[in-house]
Amino acid sequence: MSSATARILPERRAEALARWNARGLPTRRIEEWKYSDLKAALGEAGVGAVVAEWLIGDLPFGIELFDLSQPDPPDWVLAQFGARADNAMSDASLALSAGGVALRVPAGFAPDAPLKLDFTGPGHVRALLVLEAGAALTLVEGAGAADFRNVGFEIVVGEGASLNHVRLSPAAPEAILVEEIGLTLAARALYTAHFANFGAKLSRVELEIALQGEGAAAHLSGVSVLKNDHADVTTHVIHAVGNTQSTQLFRHVAGGRSRAVYQGKVTVAKGADGADSRQTAKALLLGEAAEADLKPELEILADDVKCAHGAAVGDLDTDSLFYLRARGIPEAEARRLLLHAFLEDAIAEIADPHRATVRDAVNAALEGVA
Repeated sequence: MSSATARILPERRAEALARWNARGLPTRRIEEWKYSDLKAALGEAGVGAVVAEWLIGDLPFGIELFDLSQPDPPDWVLAQFGARADNAMSDASLALSAGGVALRVPAGFAPDAPLKLDFTGPGHVRALLVLEAGAALTLVEGAGAADFRNVGFEIVVGEGASLNHVRLSPAAPEAILVEEIGLTLAARALYTAHFANFGAKLSRVELEIALQGEGAAAHLSGVSVLKNDHADVTTHVIHAVGNTQSTQLFRHVAGGRSRAVYQGKVTVAKGADGADSRQTAKALLLGEAAEADLKPELEILADDVKCAHGAAVGDLDTDSLFYLRARGIPEAEARRLLLHAFLEDAIAEIADPHRATVRDAVNAALEGVA
């Protein structure tokens, strides 16, 4: 490895540190963070400089793994790592973490088993996942509790490749969990993702998805069931070229003093004719102190597109509740049935066998809020 090549990663970390020092911790004065007061949640502790941990289950055959704390990264890491850090917390994870994991699925390869990746412990950590052309993978991501953890995750989906991503974040009432996911999709690439979140002191997942090749598609869904917690899903899907597709479907149930947040921005670039985008977010509030902030947004710079968005916040339908009770179903059971039906639209988007795992987690969470 040449000395110039060896300097690539340290230079990217140094550039991220300079940006982080200039930007500082996001506050509610920043539009994208107005519903999630990270500075107040962290208090005097700040973000620190501890390195969080990552854990891989049994690594499926054929996937290449590189530990980012080790020297001499391969060329595919040098080409992709740190290329998508364009917000404050992603800069922080890149600048302040010397550890993490990089994974590569070779061209045309489809592992028989899913890849299980967990982030644990406090601090900052980075991850990189590269699917080369024609590859296919199911990624099951876990988010263990921590006082504070900041994950920066870069994903590259090559031409004709397919990634199915399921992220499960269990309830962690005392935790502050932040994750930034930056994705690029080449022509005919497919990204399907589901985010199940059961709340924390402050939980935020931010996705920036660039559909860079014709035929690329991203389909997102998610559920949040909150008792007295905070969960924020913020997305930005960029249709950089025409004939691309994206869908977003999110459902939130908020009880107690919870706050559910969905911010979904879709940008259709100039000349990206044929782009097709739909986003829907709905929330049910089960208490007077619960809050839901749903903000779909469209920025359309092309003419021949199909784009739609919608958001709704309310309580359980009283007519439906009355109908069930009139047939002898106790009120508590009737409420649970209606909540299950409300969330099922989003859960149904998950591929088996992971749909059952998410559904079981939802069932358990609803016992505490219904």
